[in-house]
Amino acid sequence: MDIYQLTAHEIRDMIKEKKISSKEATQSALARIHAVEDKVESYVTVLEEEALAQAEAIDANIASGEAGALAGVPMALKDNMCTKGILTTCSSKMLYNFKPPYNATVTEKLLEAGTVLLGKVNMDEFAMGSSTETSHFKKTKNPYDITKVPGGSSGGSAACVAADEAYFSLGSDTGGSIRQPASLCGCVGMKPTYGSVSRYGLIAFASSLDQIGPLAKDVTDCAMVLNQIAGHDPKDSTSVNIQHPDFEKALTGDIKGLKIGVPKEYFGAGISGDVSAAVHAALDNMKAEGAQYTDMSLPLNEYALPAYYMISSAEASSNLARFDGVKYGFRAEKFDDLIDLYCQTRSEGFGAEVKRRIMIGTYALSSGYYDAYYKKAQQVRTMIMNDFTKAFETYDVLVTPASPTTAFGIGEKTSDPLQMYMADICTVSVNIGGLPAIVIPCGYDASGLPIGIQIIGKPFDEATVLNAAFALEKTITKVKPNL
Repeated sequence: MDIYQLTAHEIRDMIKEKKISSKEATQSALARIHAVEDKVESYVTVLEEEALAQAEAIDANIASGEAGALAGVPMALKDNMCTKGILTTCSSKMLYNFKPPYNATVTEKLLEAGTVLLGKVNMDEFAMGSSTETSHFKKTKNPYDITKVPGGSSGGSAACVAADEAYFSLGSDTGGSIRQPASLCGCVGMKPTYGSVSRYGLIAFASSLDQIGPLAKDVTDCAMVLNQIAGHDPKDSTSVNIQHPDFEKALTGDIKGLKIGVPKEYFGAGISGDVSAAVHAALDNMKAEGAQYTDMSLPLNEYALPAYYMISSAEASSNLARFDGVKYGFRAEKFDDLIDLYCQTRSEGFGAEVKRRIMIGTYALSSGYYDAYYKKAQQVRTMIMNDFTKAFETYDVLVTPASPTTAFGIGEKTSDPLQMYMADICTVSVNIGGLPAIVIPCGYDASGLPIGIQIIGKPFDEATVLNAAFALEKTITKVKPNL
């Protein structure tokens, strides 16, 4: 087995035991990037020289006994997380030349833990999309079939892990943007509870929904990374000050007596037969491990998608007002006055999907329409949250599909925004409720494309979610993409 095929925790342990060096692990990942990146196109920026220099410095620290918890493990970051002096574009023309003067908190935490940054990975522009096709720079491909999309918006984060171009990555999840690409690319992706991981330095899409989380090769990697990035941050006013357990130690694999709810609303029209069959087979595996599952109902789930798109678009219209061509980023070359500078810059700098959502959000927040749209969506949000609260009085976790179908073809849904929005139907309610959820592979369709299963937990109960996923993972046979 080549070094690049190893999991992040295997690399961590081998570096600690001095069986390999960080430089060797980094060189292997970079060699893999050179070999397959022209097919996958997951990176916006590859930091080859910087990564090798980082790895050498970490090896020197290890030799002197000064090593962080993840010392020497190479990783990648979604290109909406600030990296000091390194391009952070949000895959948009608007930020094509932006180099932040500071690091995001998650960037800082991972660097302090001793990781090596291989580069920044592709995404839907400003995280708006479900296929990584709205990126200004390139269209990332699914490593299992390069004619298919990797999902989105964290498509680059999922594809680079699935293709062994990084040992793990970070993505951001606003309505499923970690979990849906994890499902389509056959890797593990986790959205933590809202407020458990700092959003400081994450370029905002929808502030009340966005959450950073890991994409990894297995559940142990996911727990290991979450240990490093979770925690209170005084620079983020929505960061919750609670004590988190050791998530890696929580992986006992014992799920005897675990009560699983299976919401029937997630198995209706639009869910493919392959997906439904694979999820139910996985539930039977969990039952064989000692868990018990029961069909149940989340009656308000049908309203989650429209409520999500109303809330997220409204918040996006507010957050993206700062990109005006004055302070940083793209500026139109031809304009008549200040107002025209704003108009030309935003018209040329934003892509079609971003402009669509800004217009929807601005309309929803405008005088005379606020109560009918944004306020109503927030009221529905509260009702959906109450639905989940009631469900968790009976069940420890809920299990659903992660995506209604396996990966679809590049260009297949770009002409129909509503069809593209439906790709998030299994994931958006989790963000509305601020809940933790993980997606792991649970099978493959007739074409060999991965199918993901989603496990949803109570607020700040990531430990139970991770352990349930860990127990299930042991029963699943994974197939690597053939690149």
